[in-house]
Amino acid sequence: MTTTTTPGSAAGSGTARPVGRALRPTAKALPEHGRAHNRSMVLAHLFHVGPSSRADLARSTGLTRVTVSGLVAELIAEGLVEELGVRAEGKVGKPATLVGMRTEAYQVVAVDLTDDARLHGAVMNLDGSVVARRSVPLDGRTGEDAVQLLDALCRDLLGAAQRTVIGVGIASPGVIDPAGVVVQAPNRGWYGVPLAARLTDSLGVPVHVANDANTRALAEFTYGDASGKGTIVVTVGQGVGAGIVVDGALVLGRHHAAGEIGHVTVLDGDTPERPAPCACGREGCLETVLSVPALRRRTAGRDPQDSDAELASVGRLLGIALAPVVSALDLAEVLLSGPSELLDGPLRESALATLRTRTMPVIGDGLALRMGSLDEDGTLAGATVLVLSGQLGVT
Repeated sequence: MTTTTTPGSAAGSGTARPVGRALRPTAKALPEHGRAHNRSMVLAHLFHVGPSSRADLARSTGLTRVTVSGLVAELIAEGLVEELGVRAEGKVGKPATLVGMRTEAYQVVAVDLTDDARLHGAVMNLDGSVVARRSVPLDGRTGEDAVQLLDALCRDLLGAAQRTVIGVGIASPGVIDPAGVVVQAPNRGWYGVPLAARLTDSLGVPVHVANDANTRALAEFTYGDASGKGTIVVTVGQGVGAGIVVDGALVLGRHHAAGEIGHVTVLDGDTPERPAPCACGREGCLETVLSVPALRRRTAGRDPQDSDAELASVGRLLGIALAPVVSALDLAEVLLSGPSELLDGPLRESALATLRTRTMPVIGDGLALRMGSLDEDGTLAGATVLVLSGQLGVT
């Protein structure tokens, strides 16, 4: 297996660096889950807010000080939390002792399967920074061959970790259920593949798998500057997908397929452009014109003016596909994730103009359409959030 390695800079030493915001929980905590739920609330506060006293934690979570003290003692014994000394303050009375999450003591293996040509992975710190990278060419592999390549990449990354790895997070194209089963990912040739369970058994560490667009949305919300009030993150790679966050909650849908806009038909018999076959078996899907390979084919060998015109025509189709979604959910922003040289220019401008002409002024006039705030590592950061959520209850 050919690999490329680029050393990254590990996060500076320190404990419980405040990170982003927490997603709004979407499931009711049952009585039997009470202790785990309370534990997650404490860890989430320390992760997002930073070092705090036990009294701070009690106020933030609504738990009693006795409950918080018990949870903190348990987390200290497990090595997830540590005492940091007293807080300097001018108040009368005994100064408060701060506790913080030991984010520097653990790492995550994150893998991004969005690219059409390569699998990208990294060892990540819990604050979303990259420690070490690996990248392997797909060379056209699909189905079982692609699973085996992914397994080998994960093993390589586990060997590169410098701290205890608490889990592996994988951002994959396709429809993924909560158990990490790839229901269908046509571009990878995966149908009903229990990817999380298979890799957990093979690697010996917990593996969490989710849709790549949803994962990118988690990253933009947790580590980036997405508002969370109404955001759709459109990912453009080998295929096209979208992750949606509304009122601080990730929208999944009844089939876990919310955001699968890549397979919305935008070309048909009435379209001047001939509908192209899609990996899903139909013709004229959005990803047949908007995916990275499709955009490269459209612009290859053209002069800048013609290339811009081609990109603008695809932007218009994107705007048409997004208009009903933006209107139905009254979204505030659309973020694009993918190669900026293809997306950030005529394509983005045309998509925004189309959206504004096809939605009510109260929705379209204030709508923002921009590139995501995170760089090419954003999906890897989102895969880190998958592990934080799955292993520690931190979202």
